[in-house]
Amino acid sequence: MTDPIKPDDLDPVIHERARLAIVSALAVAPEMSFNEIKETLGLSDGNLSAHATSLQRAGYIEIAKTFKGRRPHTSLRLTRAGQKAFQDYVETLRKIIKQGK
Repeated sequence: MTDPIKPDDLDPVIHERARLAIVSALAVAPEMSFNEIKETLGLSDGNLSAHATSLQRAGYIEIAKTFKGRRPHTSLRLTRAGQKAFQDYVETLRKIIKQGK
């Protein structure tokens, strides 16, 4: 029998619902603009900014601030560490589901 999955096995950085949504969106798109993520997930500027900063501090996303013409452009993408953390998170969920059957 395998060891039971504990709540602590779920990455607390990703587990918060807005951050999970951000990482999930970035897992299927190589890069998204701040506005694309904001509109896709229905987050406010401040909320997205705060959660993106948390993910960046954890090393899970990179945030690039550039200009398109004269307008500022912010884009986000998963790092390799972020991709692995998300894969591990999904695998932990699969284990929880499998144990529940």
